Amino acid sequence: MAEYLLIKHYRGAPASVEDTPMDQWTPEEVSAHMRYMEDFAERLRGTGEFVDSRALSPEGTFVRYDGEGRPPVTDGPFPEGKDLVAGWMIIDVASYERAIELAGELSAAPGPGGRPIHEWLELRPVLQG
Repeated sequence: MAEYLLIKHYRGAPASVEDTPMDQWTPEEVSAHMRYMEDFAERLRGTGEFVDSRALSPEGTFVRYDGEGRPPVTDGPFPEGKDLVAGWMIIDVASYERAIELAGELSAAPGPGGRPIHEWLELRPVLQG
């Protein structure tokens, strides 16, 4: 088994077929999208392939050490994770091909009008220590 991280992006990835920002969706469309994600995770719990997932708040701050006795540096003139990463899921699957298959399914989460958004998901292997 190998773990993979599926990353959902706010921006930075190629545009989805349906790329209307989620803050412009109706509450029902957001609920349907979240329910799809929860149902997907529940199905993977049943197969033993689910490890963890989280949706992230759009708020966030970059922080960096700036030297002894100096305050940390926060937010700079660079793209921030809060603007890029919407959430993630870790799966534990038998093969890279299975990870690709599941990422394709997750990409079909519904958006406006209940149509699949065909979003791009970043798939990255998790390094094992």
